Amino acid sequence: MPYADLRVFLTKLEACGKLRRIPKPVDKDWEIAAVSKIAFERIPEPRRPALFFERVQGFDIPVVTGVLGASRSIYCLALECDPDEVQEKWGEAELHPIPPRLISDGPVHEIVSLQEKADVTFLPVPTWTVEKDPAPYITSGYIITADPESRRRNVGTYRLQLKGPRKLGLFINYLQGGRHHVEKNNKLKQPTPVAVVIGADPVIGLVSVSRLPQDMDELAVAGGLRGQAVDVVRCVTVDLEVPATAEIVVEGVIKPNEFESEGPFGEYTGYMGPKAMSYILDVQCITHRNRPIFQAFHSQMPPSESSCIRSIGREATLYKHLAEDLGLPVCGVHLLESGGAAAYLVISLKKTHPVQPRTVMCGAWSFAPQFGKITVVVDDDIDIRDVNAVNWALSFRVQPERDVVIMPGMAAVSLDPSQAPVDVPQEDLSRRVSSKIGIDATRKHAFPDVAVPPKEHLELVRKNWQSYGFPEGIL
Repeated sequence: MPYADLRVFLTKLEACGKLRRIPKPVDKDWEIAAVSKIAFERIPEPRRPALFFERVQGFDIPVVTGVLGASRSIYCLALECDPDEVQEKWGEAELHPIPPRLISDGPVHEIVSLQEKADVTFLPVPTWTVEKDPAPYITSGYIITADPESRRRNVGTYRLQLKGPRKLGLFINYLQGGRHHVEKNNKLKQPTPVAVVIGADPVIGLVSVSRLPQDMDELAVAGGLRGQAVDVVRCVTVDLEVPATAEIVVEGVIKPNEFESEGPFGEYTGYMGPKAMSYILDVQCITHRNRPIFQAFHSQMPPSESSCIRSIGREATLYKHLAEDLGLPVCGVHLLESGGAAAYLVISLKKTHPVQPRTVMCGAWSFAPQFGKITVVVDDDIDIRDVNAVNWALSFRVQPERDVVIMPGMAAVSLDPSQAPVDVPQEDLSRRVSSKIGIDATRKHAFPDVAVPPKEHLELVRKNWQSYGFPEGIL
C-alpha cells in the first residue's frame, strides 16, 4: 500500500525504530546541521535513524532530516521493498510509469498565502555550513518546471538560497533538466514558472534526486514505484501541477535572463561550492497544510543523506542501462558515498570476453557522462560494497600499464573542486570538461586459489557467533 504522504511514512519509520524524536529546543541556524552531522558520523549506517526536531526555536514548524537516506534500510522502506529488490523495482517503474492523476483540491491548499503574504522566512530553513554559507538554504526542494514547447515536466532537487521574504537564489547545474527548461524560456525572453515542493510521499523525493532519461516524467515514475498514480493539484499562480498531499509548496517565476550572485554553499563533495551567477526565483504564493512539517536533506561531507539517496537511485538506473538495455553481463553497480555518489564508480562483471570491462566503462560514461571520474570494473566474486574487497582487486588484479585507460575531454563531476581554483566562476566553461580514469581490475588469466577458510567453516562460525562471546550487533 503506497504512502499517502510524508506523515504516513514518518509513522512507518517510527514503528520500525527508524525515527529519533528530538524534543529539546534547537537553533536552526547551527544546531540542526551539527546534530545531523554527528548522528551520521557516530551511528553505524545500518542503524542510523531519521531525525525529527520537534521544537525549533522561534518557529512552530518541526524539521525532519534523514527521512529518505539516513540508511539503505530507510531507503528500502520508502520503496516498500527488500534491498535486493531495489534495482528491479526501479527498472519496472521506468518500464511501466503511471501518469499522475489530477484532482480538484488537496491538503497542500489548506493554507494559501499570496503576494506580500507569501513570506518564505516563516519556514525554519536551516543554515548548514555556519560562517561559510551566506544564508539559510532549502536543500530538499523538489523543483518542478515544464518544457515551454512540449510541456514535459521535470522534477529535480537543486539548492535554494534565502535572499529575502519573497526572493530565492536557485542554482541548477548545466546538465540538469530544469536548466534546459529555464534556458529555453530565456531564449524566448519569457519567465519560467516554478513550483518548489517541500515534504511529500517519499518516492517523489527519490525520483527527484535520481538520474532518469530526459523524456521521462518523474512523477509518472514515482507512480510506477508506488504502484498507484500520484494525486496532483494545479498551482494557484503558475501553470504547473504539484503533489496534492505535499507539506509545503512555494510558487514563483524566474524572470528571463536575470541572474544574481548565489553561494558559496557547503556541497555534497564535502567542500564549499563556489559562488555562481544563478537564477532568481520571485515568490508569488506559498501553500501548505495545517501545521506543516519542514523536510531537509543533510548534505555536505560524506557520508550524508544526499550521497546515500543519490547513490541507490542512480545505481538502479545505471544497472538497468548496462544489464538490460545493453545486455552486458553486469552483476552490480555501486557509486560510493565517499565520492558523493558521483565521482567513484565500481561495477562488477561476470566477464566472458576480455573487451567487456572497457565496454562497460564506455556504456556507463555514455549514460551518465558526469559520473565515474574514477571507474573500476571488478569480477563478480568481489563485493562492490566492501571497500577492502575492491582495494584488494585493485592491488592484485591490475597491471597499471595494461589495465588503466585515461579518457580526456569528458563531462566533469558537478562542483568537483579539483577542476579549478575557487576564484574561477562556476559558470566558466572549463569547469564542464574533465577526464576519466577507467581501471580494469578483473583477472586476465588463471590465478592461484584464494587464501581464506572454507566457506562452510565461516558460515558455521557466523551461525554460532554469540557463543564466542561477541555481541550480536558486531557481526
